Amino acid sequence: MLRKLFVAAGLFGASAVSAAGPALADCMADSLAASAKVVYLDGRPASEDERRADLDSLRARITAFYYDQFRAFSDPAAPYFLFMSKDAGLAMGIGGCVRMRGYYDWGGAIPASGFAPMLIPMHPDPARMRHFDTTPVGSSLFFRVIGRNKTLGEYQLYIEGNFNGYQGRGFHLKKAYAQIDAFTVGYASSTFSDPAALPPTVDAQGPSNKLSPTAVLVRYMPVIRDRWTLAVSAETPSGASFTPDERAGAVDNWMPDFAAFVQYQWGASEHVRLSGIVRTLSYRSLAAGENRNVAGWGIQLSSTGHPLPELTYYAIFNGGRGVAGLGGDLAIGGYDLVPDPSDEGRLYAPASYGWCLGLQYNIRHNLFVSASASQTRYLPSGGTLPSEYRRGLAADINVFWNLTPRMQVGAEFDWGLRRNADGSQRAARRVGALCQFSF
Repeated sequence: MLRKLFVAAGLFGASAVSAAGPALADCMADSLAASAKVVYLDGRPASEDERRADLDSLRARITAFYYDQFRAFSDPAAPYFLFMSKDAGLAMGIGGCVRMRGYYDWGGAIPASGFAPMLIPMHPDPARMRHFDTTPVGSSLFFRVIGRNKTLGEYQLYIEGNFNGYQGRGFHLKKAYAQIDAFTVGYASSTFSDPAALPPTVDAQGPSNKLSPTAVLVRYMPVIRDRWTLAVSAETPSGASFTPDERAGAVDNWMPDFAAFVQYQWGASEHVRLSGIVRTLSYRSLAAGENRNVAGWGIQLSSTGHPLPELTYYAIFNGGRGVAGLGGDLAIGGYDLVPDPSDEGRLYAPASYGWCLGLQYNIRHNLFVSASASQTRYLPSGGTLPSEYRRGLAADINVFWNLTPRMQVGAEFDWGLRRNADGSQRAARRVGALCQFSF
């Protein structure tokens, strides 16, 4: 049944786009790929045909960079300059982006640069009813090496650092991994995540149900007959997210997380994916004087595609137990494990679920408007305080314009709602703007 759904979605998307022409969103990615400049390190090949063939091969790999399975809208573009060896066996690019965001809150300001419903103040401080700020969070530098070797075949190395550490300006590692054929080893996006299915937003927080962790992992991801992609990975866990107290304390990690997905794709940027993750959540029961383990698990169904050349949709549905620490609203609250109301010395993994839907309409290939809505529901068994978070809603509408392939500006309106266990709720609003230059 699942296979039939995957194939039906693929046939619908493929027939719609093939009949009307290429998607405008893909045309923007193609223009970015075409803007890269190649510089030879040790002289050009003597033959013009050989040089053209090498450049075509390299540009095909640059284009693939924009259709990466784990590439998010906010990720930096491919390097503007790439240095290539004469035999085309090795190419290296140094790139990044300068990104500035500004935002304004009113009617009770969220105390963070990311617009998260979890952080909406239920009883706002009169001194913080309005707030204006700017941040360089998301500015980045990265190195990418693309190579070809008789033993290893096609491979690439990638390392990226972002300015979003201490006070939003500290430089810290975001990704560092190697891809060798179907294997990925290093610090990379989790197999459980699907960044390509996240709608574009000016705000860095994104949807309230965004589960997009990064971990040190080993992943095997083969592509079967160009239509199917399978993946399985072992990932270093971040540890159970909970609040240690007199009943329970933290325990060292001792078991990796295991994640997998099956995906059907009918275009370079169109797919439907079913993902899953299994976690071992450990804690020490101080009352019993022993270490205990709780099984956590999550599932996610996600998709993105172009039913019309001008239109792109994004959809994510996820849920599980003990997955709060993987991102989104619930990661702020530390809800992987919470006290069991029937046993004071025991913790359990509460249930949660969320959804996100988004639409993007391209007026031109370099100008589009989009809107999205998302929700996260926290479903503990009981025993929570009336002021405990229970549900978060977020919605946005925005416009993005690429003045050149490498310069982008955007503006957005955000609305969010937090509802607590006692039924009380409060909304928040924000307008934001973005300007970034990629090199």
